[in-house]
Amino acid sequence: MKMKTLLSVLILFSMSLAVRGAERPNFLFIIFDDMSWNTAGVYGCEWVKTPNLDRVAKEGIRFQHAFTSNPKCSPCRATILTGRNSWQLEELSVHNSIFPKKWAVFPDLLEASGYEVGLTGKGWGPGDHTGQGWTRNPAGPSFDKHQSEPPASGIGKNDYAKNFEAFLEQRKNAKAPFSFWMGFQEPHRAYELHSGTRMGKELEDVVVPPYFPDVRAVRSDLADYAIEVEWADKHIGMAMDVLEKRGELENTLIIITSDHGMPFPYVKGQIHEDGFRLPFVARWGKGIKPGRVVEDFVNVRDIAPTFLELAGVAKHEQITGTSLVPLFKSEKSGWVTEDRKTMLVGKERHDLGRPNRWGYPVRAIRTPEFLYVHNYHPERWPACDPETNFGNCDDSPTKEVVKLMGGYYFNLSFNFRPADELYELRNDPHGVKNLANDPAFAETMGWLKKEMLDRLKAEGDPRALGNGAIFDTYEYTKSSPKDYATWLKTQDEMISEEAEKRSRETKAAVKKGKRTEVP
Repeated sequence: MKMKTLLSVLILFSMSLAVRGAERPNFLFIIFDDMSWNTAGVYGCEWVKTPNLDRVAKEGIRFQHAFTSNPKCSPCRATILTGRNSWQLEELSVHNSIFPKKWAVFPDLLEASGYEVGLTGKGWGPGDHTGQGWTRNPAGPSFDKHQSEPPASGIGKNDYAKNFEAFLEQRKNAKAPFSFWMGFQEPHRAYELHSGTRMGKELEDVVVPPYFPDVRAVRSDLADYAIEVEWADKHIGMAMDVLEKRGELENTLIIITSDHGMPFPYVKGQIHEDGFRLPFVARWGKGIKPGRVVEDFVNVRDIAPTFLELAGVAKHEQITGTSLVPLFKSEKSGWVTEDRKTMLVGKERHDLGRPNRWGYPVRAIRTPEFLYVHNYHPERWPACDPETNFGNCDDSPTKEVVKLMGGYYFNLSFNFRPADELYELRNDPHGVKNLANDPAFAETMGWLKKEMLDRLKAEGDPRALGNGAIFDTYEYTKSSPKDYATWLKTQDEMISEEAEKRSRETKAAVKKGKRTEVP
């Protein structure tokens, strides 16, 4: 095994010699934690201000159709690092899993070819990598020394831009190319309640999506989300200033994206359009014609092969993503190619909250016109069971409003779903009107289902090949109060404590002569 690893390193090094004569680009990968694609200015949002993300798009490319393979933190981040779809990653398809050392990750491959690598903030996680032979986060060695004073208690204190600058300053070879992962905590929950309005957000400016009730509590919750996005966006600008002052901006490929949609019902962790669709912009002064808007479908698994190709490193055999370099080099906008008009997405087990730690397996296929979704276990609660408070949805004011109102909005976010869902996105861009039972779309749905299964089988998806039960055997590394077994134990303890309390009170009352019988 050691000889094989050594051979791989030698091969990578020898390939890097081929590009030694050319200046290899630097990479700055920036990822929001829980940011929806349509809450950035360049995607048409006016109530969330993202001038620095917008600048990257205007001086580079805005991808209109970018997706994750799995809309949850650690499965998405594993896809980014390994270049593989979630269902091709065994344990890594599970949220809060282990990260086996057998998987190659692009920071290690770049480092072996002469890049200096670093990380600030959130890399891969949550989950366990330390017990698997890793000496650092799979996203790279951490630089988290510098802290800031954020304007709201829900915002993290990491000074991302300062830590990026510290990484640049400590490089052993200032002329060596670098690859840096900047992982924002924002806009992950929890938020400081009403911090949005306290910091100047006007609730009437907030646009409420159609899957939420348009009430004040929801608008305020969205405003709290907005200021967290805006705080992170400031660090994008400061990081670009650092690069510009050092003369390294124009030869740095900057990619900005998210791991999935915002931490609200119907979005985060769910196979809905706003759950798995991402913001995705890229800037590279020396390599990308500015001001382009590209329609071609791209996936976060395409990031690793892109970096490797530009670094002159061979595409690792495990990678199933496709490099974005042809899209970067093209000067076209709109549809650049004809082979990027279909996307697969799926999920298995996210947060605990069902008996036996069961997941909620889903696969879906997205085309320019339609989203077809297949729920493999429609008898299960899609966001975990009610008694565990729908644990695959982060706690929030919006969640409580939706639960309290019941009816239409509750059904969308929490109630049982049919086995098949079909959305015509041209007329229903958020995907809330299920057409699966409409006879007019029966032929379309049949074709999409076949196409989805054929593609999944070709990718070796155990779920499509009839061995989906294996996903429920993979280890979940963290105990949680949302775990169904934990919840049952807690309920038993509460009942026992209540029974003992009543028994003590009754015995005391009988002893004092106030009662003559035990109820």
